[in-house]
Amino acid sequence: MEGCWRGILATLVVLAGLAASGSSYQIIEGPKNVTVQVGWEARFNCTVSQGWRLIMWALNSTVVLSVTPKEPIITNDRFTSESYEEGGDFISEMIIHDVQLSDAGHIKCSLQNSDREGSAFLSVQVVGKLSIPNNSLVVTEDEPCNVTCHAVGWTPLPALSWEIGVPVSHSSYYSVPEPDDLQSAVSVLTLTPQGNGTLTCVAAMQGLQVPESVTVNLTVRPSPLGDTDESGTSLPTWAIVLLAVSFSLLLILIIVLIIIFCCCCVSRREKKESDYQSEIRKSANVKTNKETFETKLKSGSENCGYSSEEPKTTKAASLPPKPYESSVPEERSSGHPHQGPDHHRPASSSRPHVTFYMASPKKVRNVTLV
Repeated sequence: MEGCWRGILATLVVLAGLAASGSSYQIIEGPKNVTVQVGWEARFNCTVSQGWRLIMWALNSTVVLSVTPKEPIITNDRFTSESYEEGGDFISEMIIHDVQLSDAGHIKCSLQNSDREGSAFLSVQVVGKLSIPNNSLVVTEDEPCNVTCHAVGWTPLPALSWEIGVPVSHSSYYSVPEPDDLQSAVSVLTLTPQGNGTLTCVAAMQGLQVPESVTVNLTVRPSPLGDTDESGTSLPTWAIVLLAVSFSLLLILIIVLIIIFCCCCVSRREKKESDYQSEIRKSANVKTNKETFETKLKSGSENCGYSSEEPKTTKAASLPPKPYESSVPEERSSGHPHQGPDHHRPASSSRPHVTFYMASPKKVRNVTLV
């Protein structure tokens, strides 16, 4: 406590003396930007002309170190000073030990009663953890797979990349920050392996001398398609897709042909059935007409002119071969003598006369046979 008071009093005395005497010395070269990791040291140099009286170092507008020609005035053990002379100029170096994330910001070097000052920026990096979920991966040969690398607790976020130590047919990766954590990022590697090897995830940052990395072993097991191949190699993915599409189109074509064949068979069957039914109906009609005709022949047609008052005429008409018997009584009744059989036969054979009496009483037809 007494040391702090002595430092404050000494600073006030020096400032008062410089204010009284004045100074026109200037800063020749100011400090430069520095990037360090948490826990490291940060060094800043400020070159001033000879004859200076007081050099002040400020971090984020707060004076953390003062330097006089005799000795530095140290108020915090993390901020120390070293001095050099080069070519007649004085170089003051401020050293920040065990840099913390809160130390990031503007660094300023200034002289008492001078209008010039030098400034720089201190960037503090936080190296977080780098991990891959599985230390050993087992995948299938010639099948795409993904490997994920997580970077957690980094400031700023690192640039993630991959070192592939396995034979592959294709590989690509992308990196994105985690949406819920501004100090974390994830990188996804997509590859199609063809053999065993290692995969390394690398995280690099500006000012990081040795990039951080993590490595996993990748074991490739044979593909099921490769076991059935005599040469020991499987078909590429595009060939498998082409075969699948070809088989699908062939199956669709076979189905269409089967449908067309079935439709043709059904159409032919319906046509045959229609022709057969037509023949059956035609045969039935012919048979019906024949039976009707035979029935009419057997039964005959009704004689509407028949009369029961002419039985003799009807009887005579029904026996046409013996009409001469009816003429004999007429000859006898006329008074001619009976001639013998020899005289009767020539008369009847020379001109037979047949009389047909029609069933109708209105019409009588006579036929003479010569």
